[in-house]
Amino acid sequence: MYIFEILNSALQNIKANKLRSFLTMLGIIIGISSVITIASIGGAIKEYVTGEFAGMGTNVINLQVDTTESIGKRDYFTLEDAELIKEKVPEVTAVVPMAEGFGTVELQDKTKMASVAALNQHYVEIYDMDLAAGRFINEHDVETKKYVAVIDELTADKFFSNSDAAIGQRFKVNINGNYSDMTVIGVMKSQGILASFGENVPAQVYIPITIYDQVLGNENISHVSVLVSDMTKADEISSKIIRIIENKHNNTDKYTASQGFAALDMVNNVLDMLTAALSAIAAISLVVGGIGVMNIMLVSVTERTREIGIRKAVGAKTNDIRIQFLSESVILCLIGGGIGIIFGFLICKIIGYTMDVSVPVSIATVAIAFIFSSAVGIFFGLYPASKAAKMDPIEALRHE
Repeated sequence: MYIFEILNSALQNIKANKLRSFLTMLGIIIGISSVITIASIGGAIKEYVTGEFAGMGTNVINLQVDTTESIGKRDYFTLEDAELIKEKVPEVTAVVPMAEGFGTVELQDKTKMASVAALNQHYVEIYDMDLAAGRFINEHDVETKKYVAVIDELTADKFFSNSDAAIGQRFKVNINGNYSDMTVIGVMKSQGILASFGENVPAQVYIPITIYDQVLGNENISHVSVLVSDMTKADEISSKIIRIIENKHNNTDKYTASQGFAALDMVNNVLDMLTAALSAIAAISLVVGGIGVMNIMLVSVTERTREIGIRKAVGAKTNDIRIQFLSESVILCLIGGGIGIIFGFLICKIIGYTMDVSVPVSIATVAIAFIFSSAVGIFFGLYPASKAAKMDPIEALRHE
């Protein structure tokens, strides 16, 4: 049989059983659309995280207390450490000590979970900060230990109706029952994926580092970001800073240092692994769909036994019969794959529109989905096609 005749025959048989064919394709449709959606969302999250890291200064060394070691109160960083690093290391242009706590922000009957970070005025030199209103913490706020705060835009909208109205207003920070009255001096813009979650995102509050012990209670300074002028000497500078801190605290092996975007590769690797794992789970439905295709093709072979016998009697070769049934299996999967690609694309668009983020569907993902659906059709269609091709024509013609 010519290939066009085979394809036409396969399409006619699929059309003759529209509902059965659609139900058979359903597993393929669900599997392909799920894989495309998960892969695209994973790519969008990765792009967002990369963008967030891009907002950080590239000449940054991050120092942390190694919590895997036995750590005492005296081992944590102090404000004096920050001054000492700036004084002893000429390549250092700014030092940002940071202490963080988790609690709530409250105003009258309004309450919201909050992440509170105590830092200094140099934070904006290392991390990109886009303000919607007001200003960021300055040197005077730090030196005079002012109870002021910069909050995120979503929190400003909830507590004060808008960003401009929030400036100068007061609210309470509650960390483990320790209440502090704070005055809003700035509102930072909420952007990206986090902004789309609205009320579900904890408030972000930035306060001067000099009041961290009063506001955060028992929290310690466990992180210091250091901006340097020359990253070609990053290893040497990191070692020098750690030696300075160890000598001051009279300890060893308590601190770790990482450079700029070193964490980005690790985060991207985790995201890639997570996306791959979720895609693999979604692809299980493709296997289920493939089994459905095999099952329906075996039913089709049984139903068309006499047809197979007649075709063989009039000269159809074994290979012609095999290609005929294999083509039906592949076409079923390709149609299902095509519909799945369309559904996956639409789902990504809907998610992007709902969350106000970009969820792009890559050509590579679509191509892989298309190839995969073809492979499923071939793999699960081989057995039914071979069974049909091996039928004895005389026995097939006797079949009722």
